[in-house]
Amino acid sequence: MTRALEKLMTVLIAGVLAGLVLAAAALPAALVFGIGFSTFAAPYAELPNSLRTPPTAQRSNLYANDGTTLITSFYQEDRVDVGLAEVTPVMQQAIIAAEDARFREHSGVDVRGVIRAFTVNQRDGATRQGASTLTMQYVRNVLSSDPRLTERQRRAATEISKARKLQEMRYALAVERELSKDEILTRYLNIAYFGAGAYGVAAASKRYFSKAPADLTLAEATLLAGLVRSPDTDDPINGDADSALRRRGYVLDRMVELGQLPAEQADLARVEPLNLRPSETPNDCTAVPEGHNDWGFFCDWFTRWWNTQPAFGATVDERQLSLRRGGYSIVSSLDPAVQRATTEQVRRVYGPDDRYAAPTAVVQPGTGRVLAMAVNRNYGVAGNPVGQKNHPNTVNQLVAGGGAITGYQAGSTFKLFTMLAALESGLPLRTEFDAPDRILTRYPVDGPTSCDGYWCPRNASSSVDGRHSMWTAFGLSVNTYFAWLTERVGADRVVEMAERLGIVFRSDDDARLARHGAANWGPFTLGVSATTPLDVANAYATVAAEGTWCAPRPVISVTDAAGRPVDAAAPDCRQVVDPDVARAAADAARCPVGDQSMYRQCAGGTATRLHGQLGRPVAGKTGSSERFETETVVAFTPQLAVATMAANPDDPRDAVGRAAQTRMVTAVGEVLGFALRDQPVQDFVPPSEATAFGVTGARAGN
Repeated sequence: MTRALEKLMTVLIAGVLAGLVLAAAALPAALVFGIGFSTFAAPYAELPNSLRTPPTAQRSNLYANDGTTLITSFYQEDRVDVGLAEVTPVMQQAIIAAEDARFREHSGVDVRGVIRAFTVNQRDGATRQGASTLTMQYVRNVLSSDPRLTERQRRAATEISKARKLQEMRYALAVERELSKDEILTRYLNIAYFGAGAYGVAAASKRYFSKAPADLTLAEATLLAGLVRSPDTDDPINGDADSALRRRGYVLDRMVELGQLPAEQADLARVEPLNLRPSETPNDCTAVPEGHNDWGFFCDWFTRWWNTQPAFGATVDERQLSLRRGGYSIVSSLDPAVQRATTEQVRRVYGPDDRYAAPTAVVQPGTGRVLAMAVNRNYGVAGNPVGQKNHPNTVNQLVAGGGAITGYQAGSTFKLFTMLAALESGLPLRTEFDAPDRILTRYPVDGPTSCDGYWCPRNASSSVDGRHSMWTAFGLSVNTYFAWLTERVGADRVVEMAERLGIVFRSDDDARLARHGAANWGPFTLGVSATTPLDVANAYATVAAEGTWCAPRPVISVTDAAGRPVDAAAPDCRQVVDPDVARAAADAARCPVGDQSMYRQCAGGTATRLHGQLGRPVAGKTGSSERFETETVVAFTPQLAVATMAANPDDPRDAVGRAAQTRMVTAVGEVLGFALRDQPVQDFVPPSEATAFGVTGARAGN
């Protein structure tokens, strides 16, 4: 058949399929395929006039903060699109030889192939040859994965039938008018399924040979090219390796027939063994790298964060679909070295099989970036012994909270919010009060801390009774001083300050009190509300950043499949406390951990050895809940904040005991020391004398 005749036939087919002479012209085409027009007319007419090509589903990759260490991937289809220049020429030749030898010559519909298929099918009385060009196969792949088509349209477009062939021809002709041959080949190589869960040539090269498509050998390229016909049955990993080898031989023969390859070279490739080097792309947080199971908790928190971001969709379902199809490259804030050090220290507090947990968070002030999240648990869905919900295995978010995890009582670490509220109201750090062993307040409560229906807390030890300023009361954790201070400023202002610094009320009871009973929530200053290590670390990081609160963030950057940055990754920060007020709070917070305030007003603390352990300016606080059911330690420098809590997540009333606090202080100091090992020593900025002492001029006696 001459080239001119082929072109004429192509034009005629195009005319038929475009419906230019619908009733008359469709008849010859229908007769060629042995069907009547009514068989395909209705669904065919419902299809759009041109092929809509949504972006192919691509996997998203989550990296550590170095931008290269893969934490895990997320995908519905394991695919990474690549340009044609990234695919070795022999792979390009092999796929054309295997699927459409005349790809470079036809216009989307191969007239020779159509006539040959018709002849064979008529002779055999069955559909044995389909005459699908590579362009038509591309069309079929697009239609099968286009989320915008209705189910009826998708069935009509992808069903195994002669009518479908006409539909594919219609679209193929349109595609060939819009795209170059190289563009079509590129799209085909990226959308085709190669078996073993690998979509596209890049994923297939990695899946079977652990290499990039640019590095494929002749034997490897022809093997992959042979798989697209029957990717499930010919898959040499999970299917029939012998069949895969036969298909490779077929592709080699076709390349020789087409003059793409000398016979001698094909013979050498034919006798090569498979030489598979399989590698499987991880999918989801339970597939973090071996030896790094602890990354799973950070990964889990990342997905929860992603689900809240409008930049990735209007609903949670849309955002998850975007993560698993959008081809994002995500550089997280996770620092593998700091994560490893944090996990090691956490497991020195409690082992992975201990019923008690020590969830810990490391936060960077001024950005909200979370460098590490660790807990002495295995991240996974494996079952636990009867009665053990969260140990040794769990996927519950013990560090950041969410779902069934509302948090743990943080004890006296919440005194920070009372101090900040007092400072903001105009009370200076020097504000003094004779703190008794027990104090009766105006706040109505029930339970063991009630005296005739009103809250009457007492100090942990009578040794701290007496006259105190905010410096000494915070350092020695004097309960009655902070109960008195709460009355001075108002409990509702204390609760509001905590919310300003990012404390989230996850339990229904806490949320109700915060909304409707904050004015009478005096005990709040002693940390009776459930919270998480991440909330506590970030609240103290706000003080470290001189009053700038930043939303906790698991990412440094997010780029979409086209390499465009996504704004959701940018820090979300705002000034929530006056810088001088924050400096004053930080100055007092140096007392509990054995450091000294800028005005040398500290007189002891509850974790005094931390400063000596770290060897640089540091601030922080310890906290114990009622009956030592939970323990909390938080410490910070201007560059970093670390918080750890001890609790039994399965039974919050199961007291961890006071002894845990000593190990926790050591752990926090070790994490800070390791994370800051390469950073310069940085001191806190002193507060003004007005905020410290309530004076505007030089203090008498200075």
